[in-house]
Amino acid sequence: MSKLEGILAYNDKFVRRKEYMPYQTGKYPGDKILVVTCMDTRLLELLPKAMNIQNGDAKVVKTAGALITSPYGSVMRSILVGVSLLAVEEVFVIGHHDCGMIGLESGMVLERIQQMGVNQEALDSVYDQGVEVEKWLCGCGEVEEGVMQSVRMIRNHPLFPSNIPVHGLVIDPNTGKLDEVVRGYE
Repeated sequence: MSKLEGILAYNDKFVRRKEYMPYQTGKYPGDKILVVTCMDTRLLELLPKAMNIQNGDAKVVKTAGALITSPYGSVMRSILVGVSLLAVEEVFVIGHHDCGMIGLESGMVLERIQQMGVNQEALDSVYDQGVEVEKWLCGCGEVEEGVMQSVRMIRNHPLFPSNIPVHGLVIDPNTGKLDEVVRGYE
């Protein structure tokens, strides 16, 4: 059985047994917060527990390294929709120690992508579209630096309301300890 077939078979039972009932909630976050965090698997359950966030309390946007790389990309769009239409009153950018984006250089990604069969012509087409691949596919030097970079991107966006606090935190993926990097109230 393929992964997809296994997921669909499980889902069929899940829906028939109405196992979704405990997870039903409204579309507006109960705590009126939006969290931008990393897609790291260690944070899936740990981060909400460490923040005391229950199902329905927060909007969560995941991206590699919790890094916002474009002021007009999908992450920033999600944040703007959250604060303008979904009752979000505070934003939290949360990076984590031992992140794969720390020290990541675009060459590492491009080399691996080419090993996986993406040819030079495809890569050239990305450059031809005006994408600064080296900047787009890189990480940051330190987790705190990445968090501050993302906080600045949000705060300085021309469409982001200045009265919405944007906080920056770093979580330890082993213990769940949160360290403050940027206090958004100041």
